Amino acid sequence: MATGSSSVGGLPSNHDGQERTSSGSAQCGASAVLPGGVPPSGPSASPPVQVQPREPMYNWQATKSSLKERFAFLFNNELLSDVRFVVGKGRQAQRIPAHRFVLAAGSAVFDAMFNGGMATTSAEIELPDVEPAAFLALLRFLYSDEVHIGPETVMTTLYTAKKYAVPALEGHCVEFLTKHLRADNAFLLLTQARLFDEPQLASLCLDIIDKSTADAINAEGFTDIDLDTLCAVLERDTLSIRENRLFGAVVRWAEAECYRQQLPPISENKHKVLGKALPLIRFPLMTVEEFAAGPAQSGILFDREVVNLFLHFTVNPKPRVHYIDRPRCCLRGDECSINRFQQVESRWGYSGTSDRIRFNVNKRICIVGFGLYGSIHGPTDYQVTIQIIESDKRTTLGQNETGFSCDGSANTFRVMFKEPVEILPNVSYTARATLKGPDSHYGTKGLKKVTQETVTGTKTTFLFFSSPGNNNGTSVEDGQIPEIIYYT
Repeated sequence: MATGSSSVGGLPSNHDGQERTSSGSAQCGASAVLPGGVPPSGPSASPPVQVQPREPMYNWQATKSSLKERFAFLFNNELLSDVRFVVGKGRQAQRIPAHRFVLAAGSAVFDAMFNGGMATTSAEIELPDVEPAAFLALLRFLYSDEVHIGPETVMTTLYTAKKYAVPALEGHCVEFLTKHLRADNAFLLLTQARLFDEPQLASLCLDIIDKSTADAINAEGFTDIDLDTLCAVLERDTLSIRENRLFGAVVRWAEAECYRQQLPPISENKHKVLGKALPLIRFPLMTVEEFAAGPAQSGILFDREVVNLFLHFTVNPKPRVHYIDRPRCCLRGDECSINRFQQVESRWGYSGTSDRIRFNVNKRICIVGFGLYGSIHGPTDYQVTIQIIESDKRTTLGQNETGFSCDGSANTFRVMFKEPVEILPNVSYTARATLKGPDSHYGTKGLKKVTQETVTGTKTTFLFFSSPGNNNGTSVEDGQIPEIIYYT
């Protein structure tokens, strides 16, 4: 299955544009699949194209040394044929000879067609919804086990293999698509994988989209996906892109959908076509500046939603918003956390100075947040800025200015970064939290070394060190920032 360097539909193109049969007498043009997944067809007025029968050949059997060679010789051959298919429509149609026994032996659908309770007795069967090139690829496989698919025919061949229940050929098509899967065609192939119910291919497409989200959404195929596919992507926690850039891509999709539905691309119509996709955009993950520059001025959100989100960004206690605030992180596996203290005590005060603790880890992880202690005076709201700083370079790698509510208990309360922060092994980092609020609980009997083991036996070891400088008092032994929440 050789391919060339140009491309059709995001896949490398075969410069031949044709596939030669094993006998060298029949050729079929390659064709692309239409956006809806239905094989293309031409006008229906023209008569089918005739396939010229081969000259009879006496004792041809003696020239074939194996059963495979003898059956391969009969592929697309009038010799001994007992059924013909008129495949395609109009000028592109072809009349293709076949042998009922071979087809019934390779496909349950053909077996039912020829031998079932409602078997056809017709010597000529019309298949207007099938592409000739794809049907010939199917027959070649049934006659000889040979796989002849290319970039232009793979989708129509997959459609035909599923239609006639030939899972082995279906598998070859999926394998071919998988080998050619890239960020710039991932959405195109994801749409087809969902259309043809190919979960393995769909999963691989989503993995590519997770790892190269920006490249994938900038490709032309993104704006062609259907609403359900858009929602399936927006639901994912594993996209690696800033939420404001994702919102911009969703607006482009909404504009394209308006044109498809023949609606003016005004704000009200964009809101309408987005429908169930709109609540899947995680507006709380944006900074207030990103929200103000993009979504707040887009006209897609209702005024009350814009006001509510601005309040969410700027005041405490925060009003409830109907949007997910869980960070997206390009990670796999379960969330983990470690607690470095063995005991909790009362009264840790705040005067605007940050609590800090240095640490390093034995393996690469991504930190998504901290667990912090709350008030000793009952339910209270805190304002807080959390940061992770690479200690030696004094570079801030992650920061979030937010707030949290506590219930007065000695539990820890989650405060999350907007994006995961990558932590590399044996590099010194500083965890920093600046709280504004009443006196809180704090931890004591701190551990210098904490090891977390997963169910698979993987161990992550944290080493903690006191952070010199302007520190509110947190150390290895006592203080704030008891928990680090991370993914391996």
